[in-house]
Amino acid sequence: MKLILKLIAGIVAGILVGLYVPITGVELLFTVKELIGQIISFTIPLIILFFIASGIAGLPKGSGHLLGKTVGFAYSSTIIAGTLAFLLVSAVIPFLSGGITFESEIATEIGSFIDLEIPPLMGVMTALVTAFVFGIGMSQLELDTLKKVSDQGRDVIDGLLSKVIIPALPFYIAGVFAEMTVAGTVVDTLQTFGVVLIAALVMHWLWLSVLYIATGILLKRNPIELVKNMLPAYFTALGTMSSAATIPVSLQSSKANNVKEDVANFTVPLCATIHLSGSTITIVTCAMAVMFLSPNMAVPSLMEMMPFIMMLGVVMIAAPGAPGGAVMSALGLLTSMLGFNEGAVALMIALYLAQDSFGTACNVTGDGIIALWVDRFSDKKSS
Repeated sequence: MKLILKLIAGIVAGILVGLYVPITGVELLFTVKELIGQIISFTIPLIILFFIASGIAGLPKGSGHLLGKTVGFAYSSTIIAGTLAFLLVSAVIPFLSGGITFESEIATEIGSFIDLEIPPLMGVMTALVTAFVFGIGMSQLELDTLKKVSDQGRDVIDGLLSKVIIPALPFYIAGVFAEMTVAGTVVDTLQTFGVVLIAALVMHWLWLSVLYIATGILLKRNPIELVKNMLPAYFTALGTMSSAATIPVSLQSSKANNVKEDVANFTVPLCATIHLSGSTITIVTCAMAVMFLSPNMAVPSLMEMMPFIMMLGVVMIAAPGAPGGAVMSALGLLTSMLGFNEGAVALMIALYLAQDSFGTACNVTGDGIIALWVDRFSDKKSS
């Protein structure tokens, strides 16, 4: 929650700088933003490489049927959630926007004091394929030394995110909003913030309602009782902003829904890593809003958007436990597949962080449904 307050402070500070500080001060803040942006761009492939490789290599062994069912349900949930978010946003955003035009290209007269480029070590797709090759290889060949290197690389990048990049994001956002203020587009942009955030929250609750009502009907359980038992996990996730940190409460909630202990102990921790339907809903919602409101970006059709949603379900495996980790993992896809520029990326980060706790709560509450279905199919297998 401190991060959200810092984010709001960054937005306010950026607007004030753009309104009242001489152009030299704006350019100084712009320079800071450019440097942070270069570090973010450099880090994106490393997030994908180390987190996905480490995650695949660390998947539990000896429970093949549970693993397959859990991964299948989690990935399907993520893809369906992202698709429904796209369809709802496509239908609703044009009516809610009120003709607001979001200008993603910022005024060109603002320059940086330092012209520094930090090129990434590899492209996003190269990092993704490399992660799968080495992750599967480490898992199948039991390469403990290489897995240790991968885990340590993940720890280094996680530390960079939690100690450097995430704390620096308010300054990055401040620089972007200072530019928007100078360009005269900040008012329209802020007006869209509330609309997009409300749309994301409503879709979280709609998705959870669909999951619990459908599950209650199909499994002949009371949906209200199922939701009631998962509420402690939902509210814990609101405070922690981390699926991993909520695992103990999620386990208790799933077991309260009569999920067998061995199934819950396997499924819930795994879903905290691979099931991020709430985060996917938010990213798709915010991405669609930014593209719709930007005159320089074409809004894709469902068929054009599906490859992005399907890839998003894969790179979500790389989402680290730090607040904002999911959107950091998705930045590579936003830039490479949807053509987001720096201004659009900055708005995506701001929008995502503003609701990160609710997205995490949706992820965690959805984990309870995955556990119920894995438990039901495990019953069928054992019988």
